Amino acid sequence: MEHNNINLILKVWKQKNAESRGSFETFEVNDISTEMSFLEMFDVLNERLIAEGKEPIAFDHDCREGICGMCSMYINGRPHGPWHGTTTCQLHMRAFKDGDTIVVEPWRAKAFPVIKDLIVDRTAFDRIIQAGGYISVNTGVTIDGNAIPVEKENADKAFAAAACIGCGACVAACKNSSALLFVSAKVAHLALLPQGAPERKERALNMVAQMDKEGFGACTNTGACEAVCPKEISIENIARLNKEYALAGFSSDK
Repeated sequence: MEHNNINLILKVWKQKNAESRGSFETFEVNDISTEMSFLEMFDVLNERLIAEGKEPIAFDHDCREGICGMCSMYINGRPHGPWHGTTTCQLHMRAFKDGDTIVVEPWRAKAFPVIKDLIVDRTAFDRIIQAGGYISVNTGVTIDGNAIPVEKENADKAFAAAACIGCGACVAACKNSSALLFVSAKVAHLALLPQGAPERKERALNMVAQMDKEGFGACTNTGACEAVCPKEISIENIARLNKEYALAGFSSDK
């Protein structure tokens, strides 16, 4: 693969905190290898800013392997950038051309307040998980993995739903800032497995209630969430959640 270096102009959102007004600042970055990841490019820029005695750009990251979901950036109008099924840390600079202007913003959602610059507070997702994302299991003797039979189709669907990393791209892409793709993935992957059966009804009710409490918007089925999800979570899970929620509501004693 040909190795090239490119020069870019970055327009990056800078904001001190959720209460402050933010604005775009322009930075030039030169001699960037096309084999760098997007975050490595930011590292180069930040090293230069620090050397110049300026404040670096704050952005979230951890694993840099597409697993943790923390590298949440809105790049040129698309969560995680132009590549399909890719997190920001897996996006490489060969996705851009020499002389390109790249606009980088944080997630825009009431439920994801800005902490600083490109970092937003996504603990609303944690609270949704805590509201019902658990199972009751016997923690005594280890059970053989094949002792509980699971249909292949259900196992595959559960595995696909469990791939959700909770990055929030679905919320960022949705015109209503809905978190239903995230919530449906977390509800569906447990609803499809026998281990999730004991809390199945309560889980659907409690997680949806917490989602609403956090201030996420309603789903209007535009499909934008599925289109930008780095793990390609299917909106079929939303239909499954709606079914789980309706059945739980009908059978609830509340």
